[in-house]
Amino acid sequence: MQAMGQDLFYPHPVQSPICCLQTHCSAVFLTGNYAYKLKKPVNFGFLDYSTPAKRQHFLQEELRLNLPVAPDIYQQVLPLYYQDHQWHWGDKDSQGDDYVLQMRQFPQDCLLSSLFEHQQLTNDHIIRLGKRVAEFHKQTPTNAEINAFGDPDVIWRSVANNFQATEKYIGIAQTQQQYDQTKQFCETFYQDNLDWFKQRQKLEKIRECHGDLHLNNLCDWQEKIQLFDRIEFNQSFRFVDVMYDIAFTVMDLDAKGRRDWSYLFLNTYLENTGDWQGLKILPFYLCRQAYVRAKVTSFLLDDQNLSSEEKQKALASAQHYYKLAWEYSQQLSGRMILMSGLSGSGKSTLARQLSLQLPAVWIRSDAVRKQLSGIDLNQTGDQKLYTPTMTAKVYQTLFDLGKLANQAGFNVILDAKFDRIQWRSPVIALTQAQGLKLSIIHCKASLDVLKHRLQNRQGDISDATADLLTNQQETWQDFTESEQSFVIEVDTQNDNWQASLSNL
Repeated sequence: MQAMGQDLFYPHPVQSPICCLQTHCSAVFLTGNYAYKLKKPVNFGFLDYSTPAKRQHFLQEELRLNLPVAPDIYQQVLPLYYQDHQWHWGDKDSQGDDYVLQMRQFPQDCLLSSLFEHQQLTNDHIIRLGKRVAEFHKQTPTNAEINAFGDPDVIWRSVANNFQATEKYIGIAQTQQQYDQTKQFCETFYQDNLDWFKQRQKLEKIRECHGDLHLNNLCDWQEKIQLFDRIEFNQSFRFVDVMYDIAFTVMDLDAKGRRDWSYLFLNTYLENTGDWQGLKILPFYLCRQAYVRAKVTSFLLDDQNLSSEEKQKALASAQHYYKLAWEYSQQLSGRMILMSGLSGSGKSTLARQLSLQLPAVWIRSDAVRKQLSGIDLNQTGDQKLYTPTMTAKVYQTLFDLGKLANQAGFNVILDAKFDRIQWRSPVIALTQAQGLKLSIIHCKASLDVLKHRLQNRQGDISDATADLLTNQQETWQDFTESEQSFVIEVDTQNDNWQASLSNL
């Protein structure tokens, strides 16, 4: 609508010139204090804004869904009416010829996508994002209606529709080989994992999620990470597995060449939710989300309102996402790393760095123990958490999760003391049977250094204290001759400890 690009159209002061941000289905006009979203009169099948009544309905839905997660941003839906060859603002409760969503305009440099582009995005942003999304998923509702959308047949219809909608772009934005192999991967994964999709329903992991959780729909404003622009136009894109939701963020970071950050986000999220079992189906959703991003970007190629330069940019972007979807379909075998050592020896510090470098899924025994017990990660556990029975359960869970993640194609770091042969042996047997590469990284430091580190530890989820060290030393079981071939000794007191891992 041309009128919304004019300064005098608005009933309040504006910052000139008015900037218009366009997608395949909407336009957002930035006026200074306020932003106004106008939905385009389009019908893509999965999305139908073709009439004023439908546009009004979905703008109201967008307001309803986003107020709980971004109350600082979302304001109200306003009507517009056309009279005497001009567009005018209507009263809030009146009927209009079209409608817009009024939002508080936040600085565009607060977008996580903008922070990334200006090299201002940090590890801290990613960690806060992982925790924020974990909190959101814990609070967002589920019920029988929502859970029904996790039925495998429903999931597959959505994926199949993506391939049907993009056949026309073969030879333009993707190759025939990419299309065939990506589609085959999705079909095979779906057929082989029907029980897992059903298990996700039983675990109540199908929730009213965000649906489009990439960096351009996330901002760091007013000292908090805010999620906005939740999918309102199609329930099947919003009533989804939480893994579907985080796959958008992981994929977006991968697409930007920051796989270290995608794993930092993933590991933060998993540790705060305990949903490591979701790794089993994450590859399927990563492939799907990259393909969806390719699909919607391809739609821009058919938009008559875009310039040839804008279409060329859209083509390059679509090609990139189609290629990424194909890369996700080319699954590789993961490797296994065991962290081992006394409390305070630097296992977790080293594991954190390795999880970014490899990259790898990082699973800490401290987090597993507290998730199994149902207590907050930052809450100090009582003696019930540290009985022999609970410890055995923790190590069995570590083994099971490591096996699951490896089979899904992820590198895995299992972070625990692994001070007993009985905890190490099953992992060694598994990796040898599967032909996987295994490394056991044994972290060491002097007793005085261990005590000092534990006495000064802050902001960590571990409950370990210095008075445990004597017992840990006495019960430690040295590596056997057969284990030694996997062991890498790391003196974490040595500033050059990284040299010990040069061949990892």
